[in-house]
Amino acid sequence: MYFNDIKLGTEIEISPATIDKERMIDFAVKYDNIPIHTDEEYAKSTHFGKLIAPGVMSFMSVWAKYLEVDLFGEELLAGKSTKIEWFKPVFADDVLTSKAVVTALTDRNEKNGIVELTINAFNQKDEKVLSAVVEAVVKKRR
Repeated sequence: MYFNDIKLGTEIEISPATIDKERMIDFAVKYDNIPIHTDEEYAKSTHFGKLIAPGVMSFMSVWAKYLEVDLFGEELLAGKSTKIEWFKPVFADDVLTSKAVVTALTDRNEKNGIVELTINAFNQKDEKVLSAVVEAVVKKRR
């Protein structure tokens, strides 16, 4: 989809993402190797009571589902930025549902513009677990 065709406020439904325990631990061992993510005995002694998913892994699980939508298609030129905020822990077997909303459109030049999307993800208890603001550079129709 070209920048010119995108409307402010457009909502994009994203398929649910389930947090698989084995994949969660594997990710943590590789990229965020701290006990709250990798050591079940340690995690039991914390106020969480069990392992929590690395925040970036939680976001990437939602992001992978967003990419299945392929909103921009071949008109996507590049990612520009991502800002993630976490609100609640994510646990193994949580199911994250989310929606992306076009929250800003910035005319950059005659060739492209910047699309800002805000993605909010909720667990199965309808608790907001994370919010991400991402920017993408998208081609303009000529």
